[in-house]
Amino acid sequence: MNVIMDICIVPLGVGVSVSPYIAECEKIFKAAGLNHTLHAYGTNVEGDWDAVMAAVKQCHETIHTMGAPRITTTLKLGTRTDKPQTMADKVTSVEDKLNAD
Repeated sequence: MNVIMDICIVPLGVGVSVSPYIAECEKIFKAAGLNHTLHAYGTNVEGDWDAVMAAVKQCHETIHTMGAPRITTTLKLGTRTDKPQTMADKVTSVEDKLNAD
Protein backbone atom coordinates (compact mmCIF):
# COMPACT_ATOMS: atom_id res chain seq x y z
CA MET A 1 0.00 0.00 0.00
CA ASN A 2 1.27 3.47 -0.90
CA VAL A 3 1.29 6.18 1.77
CA ILE A 4 1.81 9.92 1.78
CA MET A 5 3.22 11.12 5.09
CA ASP A 6 4.05 14.44 6.67
CA ILE A 7 6.67 13.93 9.37
CA CYS A 8 8.15 16.32 11.90
CA ILE A 9 11.02 14.84 13.91
CA VAL A 10 12.30 16.83 16.89
CA PRO A 11 15.36 15.59 18.76
CA LEU A 12 15.28 16.70 22.41
CA GLY A 13 18.23 17.40 24.65
CA VAL A 14 20.55 18.40 21.80
CA GLY A 15 20.45 22.18 21.96
CA VAL A 16 18.64 24.74 19.84
CA SER A 17 19.72 23.69 16.34
CA VAL A 18 18.40 20.37 15.09
CA SER A 19 19.39 20.71 11.42
CA PRO A 20 22.25 18.15 11.59
CA TYR A 21 19.77 15.51 12.78
CA ILE A 22 17.18 16.39 10.16
CA ALA A 23 19.86 16.27 7.46
CA GLU A 24 20.60 12.67 8.46
CA CYS A 25 16.93 11.78 8.09
CA GLU A 26 16.81 13.39 4.66
CA LYS A 27 19.75 11.16 3.68
CA ILE A 28 17.84 8.12 4.97
CA PHE A 29 14.74 8.97 2.91
CA LYS A 30 16.92 9.46 -0.18
CA ALA A 31 18.85 6.21 0.34
CA ALA A 32 15.53 4.37 0.72
CA GLY A 33 14.47 5.66 -2.69
CA LEU A 34 11.50 7.52 -1.24
CA ASN A 35 10.11 10.63 -2.86
CA HIS A 36 10.46 13.33 -0.21
CA THR A 37 10.25 17.10 0.08
CA LEU A 38 11.73 19.03 2.98
CA HIS A 39 9.74 22.03 4.17
CA ALA A 40 10.16 24.52 7.02
CA TYR A 41 8.54 22.36 9.70
CA GLY A 42 9.00 18.82 8.46
CA THR A 43 9.20 16.58 5.43
CA ASN A 44 6.61 15.13 3.09
CA VAL A 45 7.40 11.52 2.16
CA GLU A 46 5.67 9.09 -0.16
CA GLY A 47 6.22 5.45 -0.98
CA ASP A 48 5.37 1.93 0.03
CA TRP A 49 4.02 1.78 3.60
CA ASP A 50 6.66 -0.66 4.84
CA ALA A 51 9.53 1.28 3.25
CA VAL A 52 8.32 4.58 4.69
CA MET A 53 7.89 3.14 8.19
CA ALA A 54 11.29 1.44 8.03
CA ALA A 55 12.84 4.80 7.15
CA VAL A 56 11.10 6.48 10.10
CA LYS A 57 12.49 3.79 12.40
CA GLN A 58 15.96 4.26 10.91
CA CYS A 59 15.69 8.02 11.50
CA HIS A 60 14.97 7.42 15.17
CA GLU A 61 17.79 4.92 15.52
CA THR A 62 20.25 7.25 13.77
CA ILE A 63 19.29 10.31 15.80
CA HIS A 64 19.67 8.35 19.05
CA THR A 65 23.09 7.15 17.85
CA MET A 66 24.01 10.81 17.26
CA GLY A 67 23.42 11.47 20.95
CA ALA A 68 19.81 12.61 21.25
CA PRO A 69 18.40 11.10 24.44
CA ARG A 70 14.81 11.78 23.38
CA ILE A 71 12.87 12.28 20.14
CA THR A 72 9.34 13.43 19.57
CA THR A 73 7.82 12.76 16.17
CA THR A 74 4.54 13.92 14.70
CA LEU A 75 3.13 11.97 11.74
CA LYS A 76 0.21 12.66 9.46
CA LEU A 77 -0.53 9.79 7.08
CA GLY A 78 -2.84 9.34 4.16
CA THR A 79 -3.67 6.32 2.04
CA ARG A 80 -6.10 5.82 -0.83
CA THR A 81 -7.60 2.73 -2.38
CA ASP A 82 -9.85 4.39 -4.97
CA LYS A 83 -7.01 5.68 -7.17
CA PRO A 84 -3.25 6.15 -7.16
CA GLN A 85 -2.21 9.62 -6.04
CA THR A 86 1.16 11.29 -5.48
CA MET A 87 2.17 14.35 -3.51
CA ALA A 88 2.54 16.20 -6.81
CA ASP A 89 -0.99 15.18 -7.83
CA LYS A 90 -2.38 16.75 -4.66
CA VAL A 91 -0.56 20.03 -5.23
CA THR A 92 -1.50 20.12 -8.92
CA SER A 93 -5.17 19.65 -8.05
CA VAL A 94 -5.16 22.79 -5.91
CA GLU A 95 -3.04 24.77 -8.39
CA ASP A 96 -5.44 23.89 -11.21
CA LYS A 97 -8.33 25.28 -9.20
CA LEU A 98 -6.39 28.46 -8.41
CA ASN A 99 -5.51 28.95 -12.09
CA ALA A 100 -9.14 28.46 -13.13
CA ASP A 101 -10.13 31.67 -11.36
